[in-house]
Amino acid sequence: MVSLDQIKETMNKLMEEDKSKTFVDVSAETLDAALESAIMQLGIPMRDMNYEIIQRGNSSFFSIYKKDWVIRAYEMNKLKGKHDTQKASDDEADLLASNEPVIEDRAGSAHVFCGGDGVYIKIIPPSGNGAPATYRDAMEKIRERGVATGINEEAVKQAVKNATGEYVYVGMYPRNPANDAIIAVDITDNEMKAWIFVTPPGKGGADLSEDSIITFLKNNRIEVGIDEQRVREFVDNPVYQENYLIAEGIKPQDGADARIVYNFETDSSKIRLRENEAGKVDFKELNQIQNVVEGQPLAQKIVEERGKGGKTVTGRYLEAKNGKDIPMPVGKNTRVAEDGLTIVAETNGRVMILNNKIHVEPILTIDGDVSLKTGNIMFLGTVYINGNVEDGFSVKASGNIEVKGTVGKSELDAEGDIVVTQGIAGKGEGFIRTGRSLWAKFIENTRIEAGEFVIVSDGIINSQVSANRKILCQGKRAAIIGGSLNAAEEIHAKTLGSLGGANETVLSVGFDPRSKERLDSLLLTKQTADKELEEVQLNYNTLMNVKKQRKELPEDKEAVLKKLGERQYILETEIDEVETEIKQIQDYLSNLKTRGKVSASVKVFAGVKIIIRDVVEEIRTDCKATTFYLENGLIRYGKYQGPDEDMKRVPSGYTAN
Repeated sequence: MVSLDQIKETMNKLMEEDKSKTFVDVSAETLDAALESAIMQLGIPMRDMNYEIIQRGNSSFFSIYKKDWVIRAYEMNKLKGKHDTQKASDDEADLLASNEPVIEDRAGSAHVFCGGDGVYIKIIPPSGNGAPATYRDAMEKIRERGVATGINEEAVKQAVKNATGEYVYVGMYPRNPANDAIIAVDITDNEMKAWIFVTPPGKGGADLSEDSIITFLKNNRIEVGIDEQRVREFVDNPVYQENYLIAEGIKPQDGADARIVYNFETDSSKIRLRENEAGKVDFKELNQIQNVVEGQPLAQKIVEERGKGGKTVTGRYLEAKNGKDIPMPVGKNTRVAEDGLTIVAETNGRVMILNNKIHVEPILTIDGDVSLKTGNIMFLGTVYINGNVEDGFSVKASGNIEVKGTVGKSELDAEGDIVVTQGIAGKGEGFIRTGRSLWAKFIENTRIEAGEFVIVSDGIINSQVSANRKILCQGKRAAIIGGSLNAAEEIHAKTLGSLGGANETVLSVGFDPRSKERLDSLLLTKQTADKELEEVQLNYNTLMNVKKQRKELPEDKEAVLKKLGERQYILETEIDEVETEIKQIQDYLSNLKTRGKVSASVKVFAGVKIIIRDVVEEIRTDCKATTFYLENGLIRYGKYQGPDEDMKRVPSGYTAN
């Protein structure tokens, strides 16, 4: 039967497959939410993830159609395999090389500044493959300013040669302070922006220096957000007779509201198809059910943030709003962990969101058939199916399984009870395994394994049924026809076998079916190992005799001899272990207190074979109302003994409210 550990192992395997993905496509209302989801799906920190925007979201109030953000996220520098270290290093080097900034080809330039104490020139060196500024370029700029008369040409040549990117004094000019550049400031946008308006200098007038601009701004109440880079750019390339943005205030940043980051898929409409080993998509594996185990983290709360106040360019403080808190969406069978921020499951089951709260349902209800619409079912809890289980599908549960319809050529596996209201028709390939008991209307052409009881109302036809306690058929047509049935304590029905014995019916009681099955398997293993050991010993002894005669063997024969010796030791060890387990099971079976009996309330047809412990009895003539039991090493035909209280057993705790 499927165990809780097996289901957990399957879940962990699926989780590891998810983690091994090279990329994931994620959609969400905001880019931040999409990034958070991608981080969780890839299982990596943000610093190791890169992403591409496939679709930009649109959530504007004025938008007619709302669009989610869609990104493709992937892990950077992902290493695959234990022997790929060198390759990974090469890949990292390539990635670093690809991330190197592209150097723009830009020619050198010359800038002239007329200050209060003379003329200065700045030579900007070229970048990339750009051409450097020349002495001719520098002198042309000086002549444009009309100050070439008092210039030291040697100083200009030296400045061009050094190209330090700093202003260098190169001479005097006839200064006229009345013609200096004139600056004015304008504050706009509720004091969030400051602009300067500069009138160019006249003949002999001085330019505005970086210090003079900043001093002017501060003298005019501009204290916050002065862009010194734009100030320097203005000094090099003045913008006259138009507004020039020189300072911007600091906008207040409202704190982000608290939010919940989910560790599971919250969109129940999504289907995650998986490929099988052959690379084909298995449409039966839809993975619609998200199983969780007790104590598993389901979601984390990201607490609200405090707002960051802003300032206008004049220094006036701007208040920011703090983020809003939200309640923890704790629902049925979930709780908040000790950290106060994590929601964990209180039981095994299916995680889902109902009415904006996280619930874990220990009962899964399928409103209809298990088919291509639902795919195979694997659930950590009880499964309630309102329809049928169609051919080729499986249902596995750590709790109970109840099917209101029929079960076809399918597989059912539960740790608890299994109840099939309309019966089981396995068509020779169906298989049902239950850790406790099975209830069904009928069983036909199906293999059954039950930990306790198999209780059928109509009958069992041509099936392989094994129960660790009893097989009980009750009802108007409670017949067992054909097949092989094994039970530790009792097999009971109205009729056993069929007229003429066309279908062989074998009924075995008085031993533990699972232990007997294990014993048969061990005996077969021992038989195979004994045969191989005999062959290995023969070959080993042959080579040893040759070695004794020739004193030594060729290198290849010596290697074969060594392998034969190792194999002989392994086989002898395995056979010893198998023989020990065989003896333990045989002792257990021989000491069982269960005597076992087979009962038919109406009739037993000739041809039925009854086995009680190790005694076999083939019924030669029809019998009426008979109970068979073992006494003094013989199977006795006794008066029919009516059913005990176990015939009235009913399953418990399997239905959904």
